[in-house]
Amino acid sequence: MHHLQRPEGRIAYDLYGAENTGTLVVCVPGMFDHRASFRFVGTALAAAGYRVAAMDLRGHGDSDITFSDHTDLAAATDAIALAEELNQELADARIVMAGNSLGAGAVTIAALDRPDLVAGIALLGPFLRAPESGWAKRALLKVLLARPWAPRALTLFYDKLHAGRTPQGHAEQLDRVLRMLRPVDRYRAIRETINGPKVSEERVQGAEPPVAEAVVIMGEQDPDWPDPRAEAAWVASVVEGRVVMVPECGHYPQSQRPDVVVPALIDLAERVNAGA
Repeated sequence: MHHLQRPEGRIAYDLYGAENTGTLVVCVPGMFDHRASFRFVGTALAAAGYRVAAMDLRGHGDSDITFSDHTDLAAATDAIALAEELNQELADARIVMAGNSLGAGAVTIAALDRPDLVAGIALLGPFLRAPESGWAKRALLKVLLARPWAPRALTLFYDKLHAGRTPQGHAEQLDRVLRMLRPVDRYRAIRETINGPKVSEERVQGAEPPVAEAVVIMGEQDPDWPDPRAEAAWVASVVEGRVVMVPECGHYPQSQRPDVVVPALIDLAERVNAGA
């Protein structure tokens, strides 16, 4: 585990392929998730010659709980800072960012704000706009997020979002998430991430698409959306990207179907480098 120093605290990240000089891929997970959800992607891409940094969101995993801003915009600034620090010796290198759920919104913002740095984005189970929800669903979420049962309830919800294939080591990942959610001060930061504004939704409405090469990777059984294929098509239209639908997969393609995600990321990196 490594740490990136930011103005209000540190961001934890794992580095795969540290000695490689290939394209840098920065991975950003979603809310109430742990960076280890990218463990298979990091290992496989490192074996293929890439460098991979999988980070925790603010207040999540092993990142500090001292931050005041927990939005996807804040995560975008952290991803950019991490990319700059790891890539400082290669000023002209092309960087790819992969984001899951809220992390997809973060890497989209990063691509919009830093077209000089971010050349490719992969949006996995992207959360670029909030799904429609009535009062009953909002009330249920409020109850779900209340302590003392919130850590266990969110962990069970996290498990349910893995519709389709169960990842190897899933029990260990569930334990990581539960342990992360239990401390009161850390849970407060995670709850602020869940309840906070999603800046990416505001940024993409009516905006010019990012210049970065883009691919949208959506699980065919993603429970977040009544029609995952339609949502993937909408996201692809916003970022002018391609769509990869993933069978037997819910909200976490990076851990449920790395056999599909890794080739898609390699293809993205090759397209980015071909266009350099």
